[in-house]
Amino acid sequence: MNAVATGAVEAAAPRLKIAEIFTSIQGEAAHVGWPTVFVRLTGCPLRCVWCDTAYAFQGGAWMELDGIFESVAEAGVRHVCVTGGEPLAQRPCLALLSGLCDAGYIVSLETSGALDVSEVDSRVHKVIDIKTPGSGECERNRLDNLDHLGPHDALKFVLADRADFDWARDFISERSLAGRCETLFSPVWGALPAAQLADWILAERVPARLQLQMHKVLWGDEPGR
Repeated sequence: MNAVATGAVEAAAPRLKIAEIFTSIQGEAAHVGWPTVFVRLTGCPLRCVWCDTAYAFQGGAWMELDGIFESVAEAGVRHVCVTGGEPLAQRPCLALLSGLCDAGYIVSLETSGALDVSEVDSRVHKVIDIKTPGSGECERNRLDNLDHLGPHDALKFVLADRADFDWARDFISERSLAGRCETLFSPVWGALPAAQLADWILAERVPARLQLQMHKVLWGDEPGR
């Protein structure tokens, strides 16, 4: 009698659709500057107007978790960043994050904040990208995610103009977010001059850290960097 007849069908191994796995310098958030292996998952339910990884919306290849772990290990670095697209759009991402933590890596997650982060392993450094009006996806912000922030997490605000800056400033103030986690203000590459954003932060005394995308300062828009 075969396995199907007896009902002893082995569950398929968890797998994820991966756009790319590559090693570079982390350009953002608390681990900026560290050699990091990036695991970029395919797919995203959002369409931000300034998105710089639209190539990850489609395509990619399916990989089982063990294969991803092997690719990460081959990189030979301590930091791992799981990103997208929107990585949490694929349910097995949660197992990937926990498995990487179990293996001793310093793990960060870059997520839009439009999906629930409550089940993300507490050891993971969450970087939640709060969508400003200029993104075109402001209404997708899931505000209950703010209840799951820890001191090693970060809120990132990508700003296209002064209206975005004012909105982000008020968002932080109205929700008393200063001190709960790190807050990052990042200019849209090629749209808002970094010096202008720095002047606004100083003038308003906003409790946020100016963030430039170090990888773009080094290599521009070169894919996979």
